[in-house]
Amino acid sequence: MKRRMMLVVLLMVAAVVVAKESVVECANLIYGGTHTSRCFSSEFLSAVQRQTTIRTERRFTSVKLGSGELFKYPFAVVTGEADFHFTAKEREHLKQYVENGGFLLASAGCSSANWDRAFRREMEVIFGKGCLRALPMEHAVFSTLHEIRELKLKNATDKPQLFGLEVNGKVAVIYSPHGLNDTAHTEGCCCCGGNEILNSQDVNVNILVYALLH
Repeated sequence: MKRRMMLVVLLMVAAVVVAKESVVECANLIYGGTHTSRCFSSEFLSAVQRQTTIRTERRFTSVKLGSGELFKYPFAVVTGEADFHFTAKEREHLKQYVENGGFLLASAGCSSANWDRAFRREMEVIFGKGCLRALPMEHAVFSTLHEIRELKLKNATDKPQLFGLEVNGKVAVIYSPHGLNDTAHTEGCCCCGGNEILNSQDVNVNILVYALLH
């Protein structure tokens, strides 16, 4: 109970700060030239507003990773299903973004092995080998709002994990090689046989709240 009350107080404080800057807006990244993140549900933004005092814009804004517009958004998502390469400008912007307080949520759409390899490769080019590390289930991100004891997969043969990149002692990037896209709440998208995380909406809610409070 005491812990829950403390969380409520923190959320109220965060809401006051956010209110001064209007609502929390989330960027949906266009990257690698023409790759887009269209198959990622924005429903978790509405869920955060329903479940907390944090005000959110309920839809993503499409933003080019290579554009200066990126730095207007405290939170960004990126996903895809194909191999890609960030441009030099995109690598520079992503490094600046997360090192200066921005938060990135990344997910391999349809559990795509090609996108997984490409994203890990690009992160290591930008931040160095071994920059993404597995987050234990005891990490704060799994309890910021919802108590998440496991990541539930559509196909239980795999073992799901989230990976994080830390900047100055805080996780600033969270990545899932399994779909966190919550395609059940999107139009014209499906998991295409990939191994989605079924409780992804609760996970994404926790991630956004974590990003705002830490």
